[in-house]
Amino acid sequence: MRIVIAEDNALLREGLILLLTSSGHEVVADAATGPEVLPALLEHRPDVAVLDVRLPPSFRDEGLRAALAARADMPDLPILVLSQYVEETYAAELLAQGVRGIGYLLKDRVGRVDQFLQALERVAAGGTALDPEVVSQLLTRKSSAQPLKSLTAREREVLEHMAQGKANGTIATDLVVSERAVSKHIGSIFAKLGLEPEDGTVHRRVLAVLAYLEGRPGVKGPR
Repeated sequence: MRIVIAEDNALLREGLILLLTSSGHEVVADAATGPEVLPALLEHRPDVAVLDVRLPPSFRDEGLRAALAARADMPDLPILVLSQYVEETYAAELLAQGVRGIGYLLKDRVGRVDQFLQALERVAAGGTALDPEVVSQLLTRKSSAQPLKSLTAREREVLEHMAQGKANGTIATDLVVSERAVSKHIGSIFAKLGLEPEDGTVHRRVLAVLAYLEGRPGVKGPR
């Protein structure tokens, strides 16, 4: 894959470059400040962008802003955002921009090399990769809302794993249940949330659920 990286921490940036190139990918450009990001994305049009949320000069949301600006010109640009902490506003804003190729990981996850590379590949292929901690906080904040509180404990577990971008087989393995049981739980989740998956892909189901939790327009509520 051809990748653009934006990260102001030189040690982490060089570490990412080394990790990705040694894994067979090509880092076509890297940036250390917010103003560098958009020109690099528009020039190289990478297969995926790996961006820190906070970049110089203001260390606020320059990375995210550049990513969203690039998506205005390249709607299908896969974006994997890295953040030091869970910042729900940024996660929600990123998710609101589209249903394909979106990832939001805490930087601690980069140290788990296999998980990071799997997440990167999933995002580049048009899927989703949301950090478990991000998902947990989004769900916890909305746990008192109807009809979310109607979910059973097991359905909430399945929902959290879905939101991380996991396939049914992986969820079944993680929860030590059958894949058929996972499918039944997912069917029950969609019924209780009033959501109907338009197709069988994981990322569309995940974003539909998260869109509902965040009250985004265009998602059907309970019937």
